[in-house]
Amino acid sequence: MAGYLTTHVLDTARGCPAQGIQIALYRVSGNSHKKIATVETNADGRTDGPILPEAKFTTGTYELIFFCGDYLRATGQSTDDPLFLDQIPIRFGVNDGEAHYHVPLLLSPYGYSTYRGS
Repeated sequence: MAGYLTTHVLDTARGCPAQGIQIALYRVSGNSHKKIATVETNADGRTDGPILPEAKFTTGTYELIFFCGDYLRATGQSTDDPLFLDQIPIRFGVNDGEAHYHVPLLLSPYGYSTYRGS
């Protein structure tokens, strides 16, 4: 079985999954970014399938960009202009093309964290 990439977004300020967040995935090589997928989180804060499925999963450097601004405004958590957090990029390396990489985002209006999950 080849590897694949998944994510989810949890709203730590409200204690619930973050639905409706757009996410773009890029493959990064030096200063070059190539968009390879665009997805949206569902009611569980997850995408409906892997962002990068087995057939396209290879070692390399990737970047997920979470477009959180619209979500934070819609949930009434931030009305600042500009927002403190609007687009959140997470760049990470994949060095094992056979593994499952899970890169979640824990979100609040003024902070976030991530980790390699399972």
